[in-house]
Amino acid sequence: MRFLITGGCGFLGSNIAARLIADGENLMVFDNLQRAGATNNLNWLKSQGDFSFFHGDVRSQGDVENAIRTYSPDTVFHLAGQVAMTRSIERPRLDFEINALGTLNVLEAVRAAAPHAGVIYSSTNKVYGDLESLRYEEREDRYIAVDFPNGIPSTVTLDFHSPYGCSKGAADQYVLDYYRIYGVKGAVFRHSSMYGGRQFATIDQGWVGWFCRQALDQAAGSKTRFTVSGSGKQVRDLLHADDMVRLYLRAAARIDSIAGQAFNVGGGPANSLSILELLQFLQSEVGCTLNYQHIAPRESDQKVFVADLSRVTASVGWSPLVGWREGVRSMLEWVRTLGGDYD
Repeated sequence: MRFLITGGCGFLGSNIAARLIADGENLMVFDNLQRAGATNNLNWLKSQGDFSFFHGDVRSQGDVENAIRTYSPDTVFHLAGQVAMTRSIERPRLDFEINALGTLNVLEAVRAAAPHAGVIYSSTNKVYGDLESLRYEEREDRYIAVDFPNGIPSTVTLDFHSPYGCSKGAADQYVLDYYRIYGVKGAVFRHSSMYGGRQFATIDQGWVGWFCRQALDQAAGSKTRFTVSGSGKQVRDLLHADDMVRLYLRAAARIDSIAGQAFNVGGGPANSLSILELLQFLQSEVGCTLNYQHIAPRESDQKVFVADLSRVTASVGWSPLVGWREGVRSMLEWVRTLGGDYD
């Protein structure tokens, strides 16, 4: 098997790449190294073993065509993307060019130069909009989506909100349609919250890692108060990097049977956590009371998104193994190793 990972120096990409390198697979990593931590991850991957690196940008049709034509992959993990909803509002054209146009460039290059290849795309729960049409129950520390105790299925109506939701949603639908129209074997994973090692979290993206950083800073004596958008009762299901790697590799081996389908992916109900619940856990782990303030909710923020995993479990033969407590503790250790190396 020959694997190509766009965004291969990002969080998800570098974790998958490291596993492929360890397994002795043929790998090309494609990245423009613009995201915080990408160069760190590239250097780390080089220490893991042999692979090919292509310094390119998915916005460039020529870069993408060159990489795919040269390497002729069997599997493309298309992970390159603009990942922050807040940034999409600030720079909607950039968001569109990376997420929507970049995905079209990948699909067209695969169709022309590697029609045998499978394409697995990392999408988002934001394709469902703010989900305000659902019924919620507000409890002391979290919201509950009362009609979906087993999580939200992929049959929920799409409703793109924010430029980020539009650009990722357009890309999501292009992947599915390229299978219908052209036979490009694409599948879509609509992710909830991902976290783990090699994630350089920021205030805009990677909330588990970001709050871990704030907790460690305050435990070390920082007096800076951090912010929580909204009530803090918003709930997501946490999916650890180790489980993500298993999912993508199992999906690649089953691309013929899952092509043309979209799957909601996360840690499932057993790994659901609100911001307030995470902060309570972090307080007990770091041994100090955290100092924060609430600010206005973010635009189009969902009260609850917990993925119904029944479809992906049945189709891919996968379910998460890393519990959120174990995973958050490992995230704390990862953030500790970074010190003050990133903002």
